[in-house]
Amino acid sequence: MKATIWHNPQCGKSRATLAILEARDEIELRVIEYLEHPPTRARLAQLYADAGIAPREAVRTYLTDAEERGLPTAGDDIVLDAMVADPRLIERPLVETEKGVRLCRPPERVAEIL
Repeated sequence: MKATIWHNPQCGKSRATLAILEARDEIELRVIEYLEHPPTRARLAQLYADAGIAPREAVRTYLTDAEERGLPTAGDDIVLDAMVADPRLIERPLVETEKGVRLCRPPERVAEIL
């Protein structure tokens, strides 16, 4: 099975999810450090659509100015534009497999798509 994790090595939840994926021998893993290689707006929109969540549900509020900017209640276009301009606003980790996409908070949610 192929899996892609949109990863931030500074994040404990992201590291824990990565460890779950790495422990599975059958997974062909692709790790994308999204702060260095951010997704395009279209890709980000597709990931959230595939996860069944609105972009505002995946805004990182901890240690960002997302709340001050009203992003947790903003429309999809505003949130996606903000995330593309500042990838630190993307909550992590996102994991994609052929079974779907999950925002893995908690990390154990990755099991839903393995």
